[in-house]
This record gives sequence, structure tokens and C-alpha cells, in this order.
Amino acid sequence: MPKVNVYLPDELADNVREMGLPVSAICQRALEQSVKRVGAIRAAAVGDLSGPDATAALTLFTQRAKDVIMLAVRRAHERGAAEIGSRDLLHGMISEGGNLALHVLRSIEVDPAQVLREVERLETGDPGGPAVRMSRAAAHALELTVVEAIVLGHNYVGCEHLLLGLVAEPEGSAGAVLRRLGVDTKTARQAVAAALAGYLHLQANQANQANQAAGATSVAAAVNTAVTQALQPVLTRLDRLEERAGLTGGDS
Repeated sequence: MPKVNVYLPDELADNVREMGLPVSAICQRALEQSVKRVGAIRAAAVGDLSGPDATAALTLFTQRAKDVIMLAVRRAHERGAAEIGSRDLLHGMISEGGNLALHVLRSIEVDPAQVLREVERLETGDPGGPAVRMSRAAAHALELTVVEAIVLGHNYVGCEHLLLGLVAEPEGSAGAVLRRLGVDTKTARQAVAAALAGYLHLQANQANQANQAAGATSVAAAVNTAVTQALQPVLTRLDRLEERAGLTGGDS
């Protein structure tokens, strides 16, 4: 078996040594998980994608990412292609309309609508459909998509990872379109990291606001209960005085 050398930055290497972490075991475990994930996507990418459960094997993919795959299949069918290309994946990602990858593109001043126009201008290529399998470039892009998710330490695969996979794939038309419009791998990764950080920050703020609102409601309820309890003896005494004075009673 070939020896795998792992380079660690000096600071990280010092921390690893100080903590006595089992580097070999950690690397082995990480590699096992990576091989399993990439192997699963490779098997799915070369499989038949014509059925209604075509994305069932993509268990780590978000629902939006699965929807993009199905939109890509539909797009390939519409253009009569023999294979589902990386261009179809990009077309599906833009057409889905609500995923994080679109926000990432806008953050680096790339208009998703312009990307869609560029994809639709591409030549159709040799017909031979209906397409049921990924092209080599599309399958490779999906593998790189999973790798990008692993590198970022994510336990899911979303459209933002697909964007990175499409940009990184060197042979497909999707990557060519994105690079022509100014999207490069480094910039896209930074934009994805920033977008995710912003999303998590927003979630934290919303949760904090919800907790504060719930806390304010709880305080108001507690005050209301305390006031009611404090007034109850007074109200009871007033009722008794009214009864004695004949101010309350049955029908007259």
C-alpha cells in the first residue's frame, strides 16, 4: 500500500503534537469517509437517472440539490441530448431559483440570469436522447462537489458545493461558462464560506430575538399572574361587602 504523507502547517502540527492526537487514525477515518462519499456519488452519477427516484441514492444531498439534478435531467431531455452534461447541471442550478449558490454568484457580481443566457447559447451538440446518464464531465463535477463539501467540513451537499464543483471541473462547458464570466475556484470558495457564515449569523440572531420575545412574553405573563394573585383577596372582600349590603343577588 502506498504511503500517504500529510502536510500540516507548523502551528497546526505543533498543536497536534501537544495534544498527542493519533494522526494516522484520524487521517484513516477521514479518508474512509471521503472514499465512501465519493464512491456513492460516482455510482449514482453513472447510473440510470430516468426514474422518479433517480436521486434516492444521493442521501447527503439537500432537497434543493436533488431538485437541481432532476431539473438537469429534464433540461437534457428538452434539448435531446444523449447525456446529461455539466451545462445541464448549471442550468438546473440557476433555474431552481432559490438556492444559496445564486446568492454566492450575486455576491461576486455575477448575474445568475446572465449565466443562464450563456448556457442557453451553447450549441446543443449531437442529439441521441433521451439522456439517462451523466456525461464524464458532469459526473466528475458531482464528484468534485462532494469533495468540496468534505473540504469545508460539511455533512451535507448543497447547491453551493455544486457551484464549486462545476467551477473546479476543467473539461465541462459549465465550468468554461462560469470562468468566462469571472468565477474562479478561489473566489467562489471564499464567497461560499462568507455566505454560510452570514447565514449562520442570521440564524443565531433570529433565534436570539425569538428567545428574547419569548422571555418578554414570559415576564409579562408572570407580572400579570402576580398582580392577579395580589388583587384576589381585595376582590373577595369587596364581593362579601356587596353581598352584605344587598348590592348583589339573584333576579329582582
